[in-house]
Amino acid sequence: MNDTNTHQQRLSIADLRREYSLEGLDEGDLDPSPFRQFERWFRQAMDAQVHETNAMTLATASRDGAPSARIVLLKGMDDDGFVFFTNYESRKGAELTENPRAALVFYWAEITRQVRVEGDVARVSVEESAAYFTSRSELSRLGAWTSRQSSVIPNRAQLDSTLAELIDRYRDAEIPLPPYWGGFRLVPHSVEFWHGRPNRLHDRLCYTREPDSSWSIRRLSP
Repeated sequence: MNDTNTHQQRLSIADLRREYSLEGLDEGDLDPSPFRQFERWFRQAMDAQVHETNAMTLATASRDGAPSARIVLLKGMDDDGFVFFTNYESRKGAELTENPRAALVFYWAEITRQVRVEGDVARVSVEESAAYFTSRSELSRLGAWTSRQSSVIPNRAQLDSTLAELIDRYRDAEIPLPPYWGGFRLVPHSVEFWHGRPNRLHDRLCYTREPDSSWSIRRLSP
């Protein structure tokens, strides 16, 4: 690609814009609880047929602060926090163990909404992990045993071979919970609800957990 084409590509990316025109978000619209407000928006996103409504960006950092991010799926939410499952020996699992803080981002483009969550992270109980693990399909459970997530492997054939061996091994047996697999719960100290508005003057309303565990709500400049 020559310099002219490269410059044109950069200009076309910079010029990508979308104007938002849906109704805004006012303080009076919000539930006093960020969890109830999230449930309300989540249901509306599902009603709008947002693709993979529970997909979220999970941002973590190593002990020395090197960040990383990836898409994972939300698998539970209550007043204790937001739950997702993974291999504890994966990169994200290792980072959450050595630096147990994280951020989540949900982006629902179809309804011009975003939710940002920040907080502390802890492992869920083995019982909770086992309950969810048992609910997964047989191949998903075997997949958890097949993949030592984030580790280097020589080729795809190794994965396929390992899976075939496990299918044969557990053909007539219960598939146990791997000792290195389970859930994390992010307990938020802030939850921000973002609603797209015209002229980039978006609505941003942020819940912050106070020392007495109550929640305050503040509007942020876009």
